[in-house]
Amino acid sequence: MDPIEKYIHDHSSPEGPLLEELDRATHHRMVAPRMISGHIQGKFLELLTATLHPKRVLEIGTFTGYSALCIAAGLDEGARLDTFEVDDEQQEFIQSFFDRSPHGHKIRLHIGSALEGAPRLGERYDLVFMDGDKREYPAYYRMLMGDEGGVPLVQEGSLIIADNILWYGKVTEPARHGDHHTEALQEFNRLVRDDERVESVILPLRDGLNVIRVKRL
Repeated sequence: MDPIEKYIHDHSSPEGPLLEELDRATHHRMVAPRMISGHIQGKFLELLTATLHPKRVLEIGTFTGYSALCIAAGLDEGARLDTFEVDDEQQEFIQSFFDRSPHGHKIRLHIGSALEGAPRLGERYDLVFMDGDKREYPAYYRMLMGDEGGVPLVQEGSLIIADNILWYGKVTEPARHGDHHTEALQEFNRLVRDDERVESVILPLRDGLNVIRVKRL
């Protein structure tokens, strides 16, 4: 581990034993375990949620559930997180950790596409964590903002946090032929920057977070 990264870990509030277990299980079970949010980003999401006191939270891309558990830990009683995961083979694994968490009752796990499922829930979300298929980031954003004739899933004052926004530095260079992930992330960042309805800042935390506040719709 890089010395600075180790210092950050050593001087931040620790992750709990259930999250440690989930991290180990993810690295043992998953082909791409680096997709997990992990200790520092997870703690950031928990603290942000606890500060904002959102009533409804949407997560696009559950993976193995680490970030969902962190967000749920920051939620007040009576608040709820809807999280979407497309890989149905992970459902039992994810739910088993939710069931063991004292905050698991705040989470509703949905298996399927967020683009199809989220609008059907009829909710307006105070906080959104976007960590799904990078190729769909522009479509997620348009869905959330109610573009192309849809009903907005966010409202004035809502916060949208998009993960992996720097994509290992690839967004700074022209996308290679066929690199649809980089192309989509570049398009997403331009969409956000040029949208006068929002204000945003990109934080270089892990692979980059685009923190977006909705000013108006």
